[in-house]
Amino acid sequence: MISWGLVTIFSGLVHSPGQFYAARFVLGAAEASFFPGMIVYLTHWIRLSERGRAVAILYAAIPSSAIIGAPLAGWLLGIGWRGMAGWRWLFILEGVPAILMGIVTLFYLTDWPKEAKWLAADERDWITRELALEKEAKKETAHYTIWRAFRDPRVLLLLLPYLLANTSNASVVFWLPTFIKRLSGLPSSKVAFLVLLPAIAGLFGLLINGWHSDKTGERRWHTAIPLAGVGISYLLLIPASPHFPLAMILFAMGGGFVFAYYPAFWSMPTMILSESAAAATFGLINSVGHAGGFFGPYIIGDLSMRTGSFLPGFAFIACCYLLAAFFVSRLKIQSSARGAAGPVPHPQASATS
Repeated sequence: MISWGLVTIFSGLVHSPGQFYAARFVLGAAEASFFPGMIVYLTHWIRLSERGRAVAILYAAIPSSAIIGAPLAGWLLGIGWRGMAGWRWLFILEGVPAILMGIVTLFYLTDWPKEAKWLAADERDWITRELALEKEAKKETAHYTIWRAFRDPRVLLLLLPYLLANTSNASVVFWLPTFIKRLSGLPSSKVAFLVLLPAIAGLFGLLINGWHSDKTGERRWHTAIPLAGVGISYLLLIPASPHFPLAMILFAMGGGFVFAYYPAFWSMPTMILSESAAAATFGLINSVGHAGGFFGPYIIGDLSMRTGSFLPGFAFIACCYLLAAFFVSRLKIQSSARGAAGPVPHPQASATS
């Protein structure tokens, strides 16, 4: 987070294309290293039976940031303090919170619950014991090194759907304002408001699916069904595109489904992996997935230029999500770790009962 914030600030101070490209490259490295560590960090604190909700809350920052960040960025772009353009202030001011929160993280969020002085002793002992039992249960099934985790067919099968989903997701993020503007003919100010609706739906989809996945203990179908839901939404956009109100409803439905699969998806690798093997595997899946994010927007743009229509792009997005849902549905993954079947009462709850 600290390096991410620093590089973001430096991005606002560049004066040449070469400096800009270098800053963006380093920024990508800082961003990519944050996510695997964050998911592994959750396994240090959160049992498997509550991990879907934890990932959902973490991912809720993405649609929430779109809801808050879009108007904030629009305002920052319009300022010109001290002779500096608004886009420079956008980078500088948005980099500062990451640095400050990164410093807070170093001192407040300890690596393990046993080190957290702000927890009561019985709470520290309870969660440490629960997580240790989960870890031992994983080792009884198989002890994974990084190399063995990379060769596990289940890990490899997770790569493909995430690559497909990210290819389409990047396409949607990049092209959604253009989709809405072209289909509606509305001015940019109103399009900016409509773009927020899929983000709001995504926030609800995240939290509801994460909660339900934990409640049932099921992960595979809580991943596959939302992926299929996005695919079907964009498939229906092909005949619905002449009718903008219906098309907007489908965009919002797609937004609700597109975020909903994340909690269950990222809970699946933690069912079999822990520690360095888990961190490296998350990094591998995330890196391969974001490679699709590089190609997706270009594919949509090429299809649009060749055909003069966004309909082939909708079909491409739908096919990627439906294929991702299919591959997830074929995944066989189970955990013997304690907590997979349901939560074990907290000591304070037991004492109360």
